[in-house]
Amino acid sequence: METELPTVRADTPAPGGRRPRAWVEQLRAWRGAATTEPGRLRIIGALLVVLVVAFGAVTAWQITERSAAADDVIHHSEPLSARAADIYRSLADADATAAGGFLAGGDDPEQDRERYARDIRVAARNIADAAASSEGSADARARLERLSQRLSEYTGLVERARANNRQGFPVGGAYLRRANKMMNEQLLPDAKQLWTIETARLGEDYADAKALPWAAWALGVLALGGLLWAQRRSFRRTHRVFSPGMLAGTVATVVVLLWLVAGHGVARARLDDSYAHGARSLQVLNEARIQTLQARGNENLTLVARGGGDAYSAAYDKQLQGLAGTNADGRTGLLAQALGLADDSEGRGSITSAMKAAKAWWGLHGQAREKDDAGSYLDAVAQTIGGRYENGRQAEQYTGFCFDEVDNSLKQSVDHEQQEFERAAADGRGALNGLVPGAALLAVLGAAGAALGIGRRLSEYR
Repeated sequence: METELPTVRADTPAPGGRRPRAWVEQLRAWRGAATTEPGRLRIIGALLVVLVVAFGAVTAWQITERSAAADDVIHHSEPLSARAADIYRSLADADATAAGGFLAGGDDPEQDRERYARDIRVAARNIADAAASSEGSADARARLERLSQRLSEYTGLVERARANNRQGFPVGGAYLRRANKMMNEQLLPDAKQLWTIETARLGEDYADAKALPWAAWALGVLALGGLLWAQRRSFRRTHRVFSPGMLAGTVATVVVLLWLVAGHGVARARLDDSYAHGARSLQVLNEARIQTLQARGNENLTLVARGGGDAYSAAYDKQLQGLAGTNADGRTGLLAQALGLADDSEGRGSITSAMKAAKAWWGLHGQAREKDDAGSYLDAVAQTIGGRYENGRQAEQYTGFCFDEVDNSLKQSVDHEQQEFERAAADGRGALNGLVPGAALLAVLGAAGAALGIGRRLSEYR
């Protein structure tokens, strides 16, 4: 009987061989499909859908990040920076006011006591608020904790100085100088560093908000190029000018890309404006206010020291010239910088008023120093804080009045620039409104259009 040999299939592995793995077989199948026109169309359609969806997703992601950073600028970092500046300013004003009240002798004038108490309350409240809002910076938290502890020590020294001054004890001056030393060597440096930390954070948030969305732009151009290439390919093969689905996908992609470029461009320009004419101006103006207050404190302490205040007098000269230029001529210094940053008549007007008052302050301070050097201490005091000269004549002009003029003018400038900042920053943030959901929706529509356009071509092969 003849034996029938088994049939050998073509895909049966040779003796000793192994059957190809499933993924290898699938890869061969895909490769074979890609050599046909329907296969190529499926691959092109899949790539177009992925590109358009990726463009929409990356756009939504990057704009969400920039919107969040812009929100941080408006609602977090700039308020924290302003609060840190207020802490510094309140502490410096309290120190200057304490020294000025001490010069009056006996009990401090009621207005000085109220101003000092208000400054201490404001500083303590801002320290507590900043501690509650400060996130991510161990250095900032440590400085806030030290400020809180040392503020109570400082106020204790001031109260001892006042108590001794009321009784006519000279040791009161020593307590006041010790309080001033603590303020200038411990409290104010910590407050200044806190301000520096929060201002640096503000700069980082600005940089994040203005960062160019390169990835979204690149994907948008790539998706648009792919759609245009696919339509050109279809035209060359079928001579059909338009594919409604592909055209809809192209239009959706163009709209998202233009919206992205225009929206981010406007947001970046407004944020730049809010920094240059808002945040940056506020930084300079806050420095100017602090310099003004420290100059006033040193001016008062020069007289409190009773002939031993050369260091305070030299510090006053340095600070006022840093504020208003050499001999307070207004050509250089912080006020000149602030004037250069002001972008409207209202902002320039208040800074110009501060310059004039600083010039007058410099001249009256020189007269007070001449009187003190000549031995007319009470005349120098009257020239500084107001009151009567030794001959009984009332001081009509005194440095305290000029100091108040400078400080009030700077406060007006700060309030004005704060409004400018908030308006420009809000406009910048608003330019991004609607872009995230709009990009997502249009990307889905664009991907659907591309898929429908390719599907229409595939139906012709069935």
